[in-house]
Order: sequence, then structure tokens, then C-alpha cells
Amino acid sequence: MKKKNKKRCEMPEEDKKTIADAEEETKDTAAAEGAEADEKDARISELEAKVKELEETIADLKDKALREAAETENYKKRLRAEKDSAVRYANEGLIKDLLDPLDNFSRAVEAAGTSSDIESIRTGVSMVENQLQSILHNSWGLEPYSPEGEDFNPAEMEACLMQEDENLDKEKVLQVLLKGYKLNGKVIRAAKVMVGKPKKN
Repeated sequence: MKKKNKKRCEMPEEDKKTIADAEEETKDTAAAEGAEADEKDARISELEAKVKELEETIADLKDKALREAAETENYKKRLRAEKDSAVRYANEGLIKDLLDPLDNFSRAVEAAGTSSDIESIRTGVSMVENQLQSILHNSWGLEPYSPEGEDFNPAEMEACLMQEDENLDKEKVLQVLLKGYKLNGKVIRAAKVMVGKPKKN
């Protein structure tokens, strides 16, 4: 070091200044590079923190999506089970209502086996029929209809037999072969009828 300083002492002032400027510039460059490196390190740390935060957010969202998918699947299973149950037991109320007439019908059959009084058996069976019709009408909206003498209506009647009649000017129901039924106003079984139609000349 002493040699270097000694050599520098022997140098002209102009060279000394050039070397000093060069050393200063080197120091400035090193300082700038150090600051740039520090800034890069800070930026890398910031980006790493952001990546970690995003990874945690993604993990939370995945977990939430999985939980929601599981809840949706469980909800669908519950709905399917409820639907199956509803279909299986849809007629439970109707069946319960029919149990009493069914019991009474069994009693009438038993009585028919031991009694010789035909009239009392007929009365018992008639009572069961009335009870059955009353339950189906009042609780379930079932209505029988027998359109004898009415104009023929193909929406509510099924013509099983046809007969020409010169006294008719349009098709009329001459006889009901099997009465029809409506459920809350909707035809669920058309009446089977014999239809009279005008005679062709």
C-alpha cells in the first residue's frame, strides 16, 4: 500500500485526479448496484408474499367449493329420498279412508256365509257401497255420472253401441252401460253408453 501511495505521489496531478474520479465512479456504481440488488430482493420478497397469499386464497376457495359441492349432493339426495317417499305414500290418505268400508265389507261377506236373510245382506252391502261413495266424493272429489237421455258428448262418453231412431234429430244417450267418473271435475273414466242417432232417409 505504501508503494502504491508512493507511486501515486510521483504521478502528475492530472493522473491522480483521473484515478480519483475513476475510484469515485466505481464506488458510485457499486453503491447503485447494491441499492438495485436491495430493491430486487425487496421486490422478490413482496412477490413471494403475494404468491403465498394467493395460494392460501386458492386453497380456501377449493375447500369452500368442495364443501358446497358436498352440500349440494346431500341436498339432491334428500330431495330424491323425499320424492320417493312422497310417491310411495301418495295414496296413504285414500287407503286410510278406505279401511273402514273394507272392514264393513268383510263383515258383510261373513254375514252372507251364516245368514239366510238375503234382504239384510243386500242392505249391509248397500250401506258399504254408500259409505264408500260418500268417502270418495266428500274427501277425494270423486263424482259418478250417468248421462242417460243427454246429448252424446264424446269428451265424457264412449259409444259402445249405436242405434238409429227416426224420432231423433241429433245423437242422444239411450242407455248407460257403465257409469263414468270425474275426479275434481276431470273425467277419469268415460261413461260407456248406447247412442241413438237420427235415422238416415
